Amino acid sequence: MSKELCFVIDQISREKGIARDALVKVLESALLSAARKKFSNRENVHLTIDPKTCSISIFETKTIVEEVADRDHEVPHAEYPDKAIGDTVDFPIQLQDFGRIAAQTAKQVLFQKVREAERDIIFDEYKDKIGTIVSGTVLRKEKTIYFVGLGKTEALLHQRDTLPNETLKRGDIVKAYLVEVRQTPKGPVLILSRTDPNFVISLFKMEVPEIHDGIVVIKGIAREPGERTKIAVISNDPVIDPVGACVGMKGTRVQSIVRELRGERIDIIQWNEDPRIFIARALTPAQVDRVGINEADNHEKTAMVIAADTQLSLAIGKRGQNIKLATKLTGWEIDILSDTEYSKIRLEETGKTLDETLRREAAAAAAEQQEHEQEPEQDKNA
Repeated sequence: MSKELCFVIDQISREKGIARDALVKVLESALLSAARKKFSNRENVHLTIDPKTCSISIFETKTIVEEVADRDHEVPHAEYPDKAIGDTVDFPIQLQDFGRIAAQTAKQVLFQKVREAERDIIFDEYKDKIGTIVSGTVLRKEKTIYFVGLGKTEALLHQRDTLPNETLKRGDIVKAYLVEVRQTPKGPVLILSRTDPNFVISLFKMEVPEIHDGIVVIKGIAREPGERTKIAVISNDPVIDPVGACVGMKGTRVQSIVRELRGERIDIIQWNEDPRIFIARALTPAQVDRVGINEADNHEKTAMVIAADTQLSLAIGKRGQNIKLATKLTGWEIDILSDTEYSKIRLEETGKTLDETLRREAAAAAAEQQEHEQEPEQDKNA
């Protein structure tokens, strides 16, 4: 039996990835539970398993007393004159005394302990992977949730966290961002996302060695999943072009990411500490003429952008998407005008200024005329 038990312990240890010593302790606990159930839950029943030979020893411990009141827990001193009253004596229990119910109890407890150990191992393994990309196979879909197999466990990918118009099928290999790992009574629950902006950041870290090594740093990101992403980068090495590093030779690096995102457009922008330059770049692919910012109020970060008439619609983007992403990326509230609109406003402001100037001059002339008319009257009185 010892050899068979050692074989089972070694097999479970390999298949489940649980340490052998931990399994021995679990089995000890399971068999002890069965043994105590066999003997009316007596606390003086004990069990040990030799970790090397896997031999099982079961014994009951009794206390030496002068007069026995409880035979299950006490023995008379007369039978052990060489020992003192209050000492304990261990009595072996034969293994064949275990019944079918006791063996079944041991089996259930063992399986439960193994499941708990597996859950702890999975939780410990994946909690350290939060914030990274994992790859798995789509197993099935229940209502609006995809179940993705990651090997030892399954993860949940809600349909709302997939890309627009993306339909995954059973057997598809999918990459996703590990957002959260929760421990529940039924085991760890892993939550995935393909719409999280950090998914794009993690893809760039995988594809661009300069980002992985910290030479190129991602300063910000703004994303409309499935539509467009704007990402701002800067280089800690003046020799390395951050945008070029992200794009790669002939666009190979960024195109690999675009394919993973099902054709999502990506604008890679070089970050600049001057908000005027950064805002102008953030409106890529449009070219803007001028950028003015509100420098009077540091709390109200607003900017005015002037673009050529031919660039206005490109700067705003379809459904305002381009300017919305630029606003989110830069942190500045952006208003945009065409050259024609701006010239018209300036002309109106100039006209208003001219009218105001003429009114002031007319009022001054009238006042001066009135003074001249009053002077002869004053002389006459004199």
